[in-house]
Amino acid sequence: MKVLVVTNMYPTPEKPALGTFVKEQVDSLKKEGVDVDVFCVDGSKNKLGYLLGLFRFWARLLHKRYDIIHAHYVFSGLIARAQYLYPVVLTHHGLEVFMTWQRFPSRVITPLVDQVILVSEEQKRNLGCKNAEIIPCGINLEFFKPVPKEEARRKLNLPLDKKLVLWVGNHLRPEKRFDIVEAAIALARAKDPSIELVLVDGQPHDVVPLYMNAGDAVLLVSDAEGSPMVIHEAMACNLPVVSVPVGDVPEVIRDTEGCYLCTQKPEDVAEKLTMALKYPGRTSGRERIQYMEEGATARRIINLYQQVLRKRNRAVLKSMVPDNARKGL
Repeated sequence: MKVLVVTNMYPTPEKPALGTFVKEQVDSLKKEGVDVDVFCVDGSKNKLGYLLGLFRFWARLLHKRYDIIHAHYVFSGLIARAQYLYPVVLTHHGLEVFMTWQRFPSRVITPLVDQVILVSEEQKRNLGCKNAEIIPCGINLEFFKPVPKEEARRKLNLPLDKKLVLWVGNHLRPEKRFDIVEAAIALARAKDPSIELVLVDGQPHDVVPLYMNAGDAVLLVSDAEGSPMVIHEAMACNLPVVSVPVGDVPEVIRDTEGCYLCTQKPEDVAEKLTMALKYPGRTSGRERIQYMEEGATARRIINLYQQVLRKRNRAVLKSMVPDNARKGL
């Protein structure tokens, strides 16, 4: 099977943290024997990048054949659907399906592709796409695994005597609500000055597991999410979690001692954070996310590719058979 992945998020030397989950999915598909090429479209600086990407995309298809195209995010989906030679699978990863102006193109492109993948039931409810498959991005459990906290802190040159709260991601994005983080940390520090906030933003992906093991808790207070990888990664390292109930977070952390759901009120965030920091030792979060192991996720995606291709082949065959002979199909 030859697959072309079209994405506007993929790690680069300048942005090593950009779209690491897409790269990990590509790598896991390759491990399962799928021949995958990656086609990147950069529209971050100028939206004309998508128009240029469209012409580059057509040029690619003129020089190489594929069985299926898998697009990640709405604008990559629009580019991928600009042809009907190959079936298109589209993954919506985040809040673009129900927040911001991107929800409008998301609703335009969704019924035009052959198969949609969503990463949470919340997305499915908001998008209203009954035929979508729910497949969160997988996680490399060999990469994200528990190591001694003191060892991780020494490697990162972090203080051994502080209670470290991790905030992972781009804190400048308004929907991430870093204002709530700052207010909650201030309230928590008023009662316990040993609490410190550690920003993990733009770091190479290979050091993120160290941070997950160096911290005492991870915090997420976004307005909305799809299936936040930071929560999966924290669970894989048995790190306590404090999060608002967005995306698939309630299902992922459900019944895990040391992990807490909170509202966006700074007082509640601070209270739940204090509880998490008092939790003795690590959690059992790793046991809860075994089903998200990247190999199992890759095999689910491959199975979906095969279903799409079988459906496409039946449609082609049906179009070639005379009307009076179709009853036998």
